[in-house]
Amino acid sequence: MIEPTPSMQPPPFDADDFRWMRRALDLAAHARDADDEVPVGAVLVRDRVALGEGWNRSISLHDPSAHAEIMALRAAGKSAGNYRLTGSTLYVTLEPCAMCAMALVHARVARVVYAAPDPKTGAAGSVFDTLVSPHHNHRVEVCHGLLADEAAELLRDFFRRRR
Repeated sequence: MIEPTPSMQPPPFDADDFRWMRRALDLAAHARDADDEVPVGAVLVRDRVALGEGWNRSISLHDPSAHAEIMALRAAGKSAGNYRLTGSTLYVTLEPCAMCAMALVHARVARVVYAAPDPKTGAAGSVFDTLVSPHHNHRVEVCHGLLADEAAELLRDFFRRRR
């Protein structure tokens, strides 16, 4: 009998994880519908309370750093009164890029749960492993795949419409 390895185990998602990822999906749909932005949403949670929410706004704000994760971190920092967001979890519908991953490391976010992988620029395991790099003084737990099909479908539909 083969013993299961950690990579063979399903990620440890609970009801709260589903709740917050559903909120991130709602924010992704808002990005698409209200701002005609790439549909990515993010919610930063600590102690079962949303500290900050965000959706992609790079196009509408003319700001290359206005990714959903960064917007959620900015809102959470203001809400918490601190740029350090220890003990928090970020729920995001697309795997963070390198910019967002480093912001999460600097903010000392404890955990990132993402839905769909980003095989072109993902920095949480797809292309880079920034969040768990031993070169940093903080590592972020990464869980992925929660509601991935729904998140991927939002993205596929968005880009299909634009072609």
